[in-house]
Amino acid sequence: MNPVRWCNVTGMPDITKNNKAMKFFPFKLFAILFPLLVISCNSLSYNDNWTHFRGSDLRAIAAGEAVPVTWDEETNILWKTAIHGRAWSSPVVYGNQVWVTTANREGTELSALCVDFESGRIIHDILLFSFDDAIRKHNINSFASPTPAIEEGFVYVHYGSMGTACINTADGSVVWKRTDLECEHIQGPGSSAFLYDDLLILHYEGVDVRFLVGLDKLSGETVWKTHRPEEPYEEIPWIGTKAYVTPLLVNVNGRDMIISNGSATIHAYDPLTGEEIWSIVRGAESTVSMSFEENGIVYFETGFMVDDERNRFSEMWAVDPDGRGDISESNLLWKRRVAPMPLATPVIVDGLIYTVDANRVMRCIDALTGEDVWEHRLRSQFHSSPVYAAGNIYFSSIRGETIVIEPGRELNILAENELEGEIWATPAFLRNSIVMRTDTHLYRIAGL
Repeated sequence: MNPVRWCNVTGMPDITKNNKAMKFFPFKLFAILFPLLVISCNSLSYNDNWTHFRGSDLRAIAAGEAVPVTWDEETNILWKTAIHGRAWSSPVVYGNQVWVTTANREGTELSALCVDFESGRIIHDILLFSFDDAIRKHNINSFASPTPAIEEGFVYVHYGSMGTACINTADGSVVWKRTDLECEHIQGPGSSAFLYDDLLILHYEGVDVRFLVGLDKLSGETVWKTHRPEEPYEEIPWIGTKAYVTPLLVNVNGRDMIISNGSATIHAYDPLTGEEIWSIVRGAESTVSMSFEENGIVYFETGFMVDDERNRFSEMWAVDPDGRGDISESNLLWKRRVAPMPLATPVIVDGLIYTVDANRVMRCIDALTGEDVWEHRLRSQFHSSPVYAAGNIYFSSIRGETIVIEPGRELNILAENELEGEIWATPAFLRNSIVMRTDTHLYRIAGL
C-alpha cells in the first residue's frame, strides 16, 4: 500500500494506488486472504496510526475519544521501556510497532529502536550510523531530534546531514542509506521527515546551504532538489541563517503545497516537483516551530528579530495561502509580536490558537484577530508541542510535567501530571493511549 496522500485542508486521507505487484498475485490466494485484509483494514484505520511529527497529518489533532487525563509513575501506565542514549525525536506508530531514534551522548552512534505497542518489548535496536567525531550542536538540542516517518512496511529515519535511512519494519533490515546530503548544522539537526505520495521530503537548513529535497522513498534516489534563495539571507548574521523546520501540507483550490518556514523566508512549494509557488521574506533568525493551518488560513511564527531599541522578539503571522510570487503584503491578514524564539509549534482548534512561549507563558490567541484571549504563567519550559486529543489539549514540559486543559475562551486546567525525567518529544495519541517519550524512557499511558 502506498502512503497516505493528504488531499484537503482538513487532512482527510486519499489512499493512492499503483501497486505493481498485485497483477502477479495468485488469484485464489487473493480470494482467500481478501476477507482477512478487509477485516484488518477496518480494525486498524488511518486514524489508528501516528505516522509523523505531530500526527499523521502534522496538525497535532488526535482522533481518539478516550485518552487518559491523569497519570503518574504508578497510575495509568501500561508499560515503561528504557531507551538508551539521548534524543528529542518523537515516537511514530504503525500497526503494532512504535519507532524512535536515538544517539549516544557523544553523538558518534545513531540508532533506531522498534518497541512493541502492546507489551513495550524492544523488537529491534539498529545501529545505523557511526562516526569518529560528532558534529556540533546547541546544548538544548540532541543528535537525534528529527522525528521519523512511517508507513506500512517501512520507517524512514533522519539525522540531518549525518544520514537518512529506510528500514523494512517486517525484519529490521536496512533498505537504503544516504549520507551525501550535507549542510553545516552548527547547532544540530531538527527538521523531521515527511512522506508525500512516493516521496520522502527532507529539509537541510544550515549556515552554509539551505535546501529541500524529495527522495524516491523506495530507492532513496533524489527526485528533486530546491535551494532557498540566497539574497534574503545576506543581511542575517551567519548563525541566524540556521533553521529547524518541518513542512506543513495544505491544499489550496485543488493544489497540494508544502509550507516551509525557514529563517529568512517562508515558501510554498509543489511537493511533487519542488517548484516554488509563493514566498514571504521577513528577515528573522533561526526559525524552529512549524507552520499550522485551519479553515484555509496558514499561520507561522518567525525566528527572532531585533528592533531599534535592541529588543528581541518574534512574530506570528496569519496569511491567505492562495497566491503566487511574493505575497508578503497582498495576502497578510494579521501579524503580532510574540516572545523571541518560540520552540513549540502551536495547535489551533475551532478558531483559537494554543501555545506556550519562550517566556513560560501559556497563551490562547484568537485566530481571526491575533489578539490574546487569555494567558497563564508557568513554572517550567515547554518545548514539546501541544496536542489536541479527546476534547482536551496536552502540554508537556522539560520537567516531566503534562498540563491538560479544556479548550475555550476561559482557562480551565483539568490536570497536572508528572513523570520522572524530562519531556522534549511531542507525544503520540492513538487507540485511547498516549505514547510519551522522556529523556530516558518510552511510556504507554492508557486507562487500565
